Amino acid sequence: MKSSKASESYVPMYFLTSVGAGGLAVTFFMYLMFWIPHPGRSVPVFEDIMAAWATGSTSLKVAIAIAMAGIAVFVYLNLKSLIWNLSHFAQFKKTERYTKLRNSNAETTLLAMPLALAMSVNGLFITGLVFVPGLWTVVEYLFPLALIAFAAIAYTALRTIADFLGRVLSKGGVFDVTAHNSFAQLLPSFALIMSAVGFAAPAAMSTQPWIVAISVVGSTVLGTAALIYALLALTTAFNSMLHYGTAEEAGPTLLIIIPFVTIFSIMFMRQDHGLHATFNGHSTAVDTLMFLAKGLSVQLVFLGLGLTVLRRQGYFKDFVFGEKTSAGSYALVCPGVALSVLLQFFVNKGLVAAGVIEKFGTTYWVITAIAIAFQFAMIALVFRLNAQHYGTRTPSAIPAE
Repeated sequence: MKSSKASESYVPMYFLTSVGAGGLAVTFFMYLMFWIPHPGRSVPVFEDIMAAWATGSTSLKVAIAIAMAGIAVFVYLNLKSLIWNLSHFAQFKKTERYTKLRNSNAETTLLAMPLALAMSVNGLFITGLVFVPGLWTVVEYLFPLALIAFAAIAYTALRTIADFLGRVLSKGGVFDVTAHNSFAQLLPSFALIMSAVGFAAPAAMSTQPWIVAISVVGSTVLGTAALIYALLALTTAFNSMLHYGTAEEAGPTLLIIIPFVTIFSIMFMRQDHGLHATFNGHSTAVDTLMFLAKGLSVQLVFLGLGLTVLRRQGYFKDFVFGEKTSAGSYALVCPGVALSVLLQFFVNKGLVAAGVIEKFGTTYWVITAIAIAFQFAMIALVFRLNAQHYGTRTPSAIPAE
């Protein structure tokens, strides 16, 4: 009977497979977001895409075709992986391994599930914008449903966090500080900020003041909780790493700050657009430029830190190009995706909007090429990891316990 390494050694971290695929769908949406005119709307929809196809140049048509194909492929992979994970997670909950996980530091890896659910909702919304004609005419009716969906996902995440913190903070000695030597404990923050950015989406697109207000306030609450948790987990984890070194299999978590910053930045820009369009709140293009520049600066610092440690540990040689496998390897996908997305925002909403560079000029395409390079590197990484983890194999015998 054929199986796969992921099936034989399933852990909740495999939900990151779904998250990475969903993130890659977003990178293709950036083509449409910034290269296609969408007057009167904050995002392009099916009608804008078809209008650009009818009147655009050959190069624009090629970009549109690549973007739509990329979105379709990676949303499919996102949903396929989500369903696979939900099925395996249901089986995993019946095992002794699940009970042990709930009583260890690794309990926070359960937050990978709401993280993946939030990403899939975002991916489905993008799919609707791109492929469903006339969606914008009924979109106001969808925003309350979207808020309910993200609120439910956030509630699931908060309940899991409460279970974990209630256990470790109410009793002494149940949290293993020696195993806190990575940024794995930032996963709850990642789940909360993903829910927050989804909750902020209606603020950027709705014309109803009550929807915008709920969206802005709700996303602010979730974003603030994510930020506080991240700061506490970051400082305590760094202290543990200084004492015990970085756990080898958890090395990729050193890069988790990179997607956190991208998602936080998008949440802020969605809120800013809603406050400007609905409540006459104003921020300048230069303000946005500096905000994005600071975000990129933080990302570059943690990119340097993470790559330095991973290279010293030989992580890529062992877990990416070698025979070893770890579900945590999928944590490498999100940082590259996040850098690609934030670079696109930095170029278009920062440099171009502030008048620093000309749109579609030489400098524009040089920086955009860097973003696209990150994107395609992550595509290659996803297919490489999928072959390692999900490729069929004859399972080895399981010894009796």
